[in-house]
Amino acid sequence: MKRIVGLLGWLGVVLVLAAVALRFTRSDLQSWSQGLAIAGLVVTGLYALTQWRDIARSFQGRNVRYGSITAGSVVLFLGILIGINWISNRQNKRWDLTAGGQFSVSDQTRQVVTALDKPVKVTVFHDTGADEVYRDKLDEYAYLSPEVSVEYVDANRDPARAQGAGVQALPTILFEYEGRTERTTAADEQSLTNALKKVVLGQAKKVYFLQGHGERDSSSSNPDGYSGITADLANDNFEVGTLSLAQTGKVPDDATVIVSAGPTADLLPGELDLIKGFLSRGGKLLLLFDPDTPDQRSSPASLIGLASQWGIKVGNDIVVDASGLGQMVGAGAETPVAMPVSHPITANFRLFTAFRLTRSVVPVEGGADGHVAQTFLESSPQSWAETDIKGLYASGQPKEDLDGGDSPGPISIAAAVSAAAPDAPASDSPDAPKPETRIAVYGDSDFATNRYIGVPGNGPIFMNTINWLAQQENLIAISPKAAENRPLVMTQDQQSLVRWLAMLIIPGLLFANAVRVWWRRR
Repeated sequence: MKRIVGLLGWLGVVLVLAAVALRFTRSDLQSWSQGLAIAGLVVTGLYALTQWRDIARSFQGRNVRYGSITAGSVVLFLGILIGINWISNRQNKRWDLTAGGQFSVSDQTRQVVTALDKPVKVTVFHDTGADEVYRDKLDEYAYLSPEVSVEYVDANRDPARAQGAGVQALPTILFEYEGRTERTTAADEQSLTNALKKVVLGQAKKVYFLQGHGERDSSSSNPDGYSGITADLANDNFEVGTLSLAQTGKVPDDATVIVSAGPTADLLPGELDLIKGFLSRGGKLLLLFDPDTPDQRSSPASLIGLASQWGIKVGNDIVVDASGLGQMVGAGAETPVAMPVSHPITANFRLFTAFRLTRSVVPVEGGADGHVAQTFLESSPQSWAETDIKGLYASGQPKEDLDGGDSPGPISIAAAVSAAAPDAPASDSPDAPKPETRIAVYGDSDFATNRYIGVPGNGPIFMNTINWLAQQENLIAISPKAAENRPLVMTQDQQSLVRWLAMLIIPGLLFANAVRVWWRRR
């Protein structure tokens, strides 16, 4: 009988320990954890009742004092645990201690999630035992906003629900927001955030690349093409198309942003009128010019004049940077490295951008027709705007000549302007932002090509500009990054050292120590 009673005590301890283990290792078995904890406490209570004589004896004589101290220590310890649990349930805090921020979300994800004002339900249909793969990232989404709720469904154990949701592959992550749904089969942050943006924003906005005037090819995968930035636009919930105004005779009704990337021929008068009408109705325009060459004028005068009417002066020059920063991208002084200037486009932007052969783009002092532009990118103080283009091309040796008309740095190479759009149609949604006409101008179109999109800031600054033009300021931030690959790279000598250490030196030292111990004992 005493042996059975003694087993009760050990059984209670085992049940409590099992409950604690489930509590911290299997979040999907919390009901089992709670049941085991209650059973453990009940068994422990029964064991305590069978030992009432020993408990009563412990309160006699000197044992009372020691028992009181022990009991007080136990009560204090339990009180501390309860207090920590109470605080942790109400003041949740997470730290990412990995070197590359593996478990931290990007600025854009943080902005999108924290801006949610209505519930978003995320349902993860996964394979048996594979839910832990997605919890680390999705728990961070739920941690950032109380509007995000995440549910994990084992598709093998609940096939009816998976079939009802139209799940055809595992994993499938389903986002639901205000009756709209969006799904993805990838669990990386880029795919998750893109799916979240699509379901929250609803219908994608349309970006048209102007064609017919020597512009960059938005679908070309050649080094000078724009296929890379087009893919980024699609990932950011934009639809991309091409527009030939000479053929259509109008700007499509679904156009949000028109992009003219590196035009070399001038627009027809009717085409320019169509763009002006589009702007008067609250349209958005992105102009990417290139510097003129000694042989020909690269940029159309009509679009340069349009930019001037909106308070942005496009200089007939080439920005030269003598700071040596261009060496970071394997280029020389003809490729200035630009840093952001305070503007909504560059909010929280901390990356450098590189522009091969760019011209100056400077806000007109005092504005034009009430339009006051702002710089958002400029070159280093060691740069200047070279006006002698023929001499620069002929000698290949840039030299600053302020008396000859060169402008000292820093030089503005990108500017933007916005204004109210009186002719814009009324929006059906009361929550929609007030329509504005917005224009952004760059002095270079190379920076967004496939050749230079790999420069850390080139792609993000282009996407930030498009989001600002589309009046989606909440999406202006650094986009989600791919998981960082951190390989261990060793030289041949280092590899040989590791091999000898593992196979000979360390085992040899252990064997020698064993021989030494044996010899001493002998």
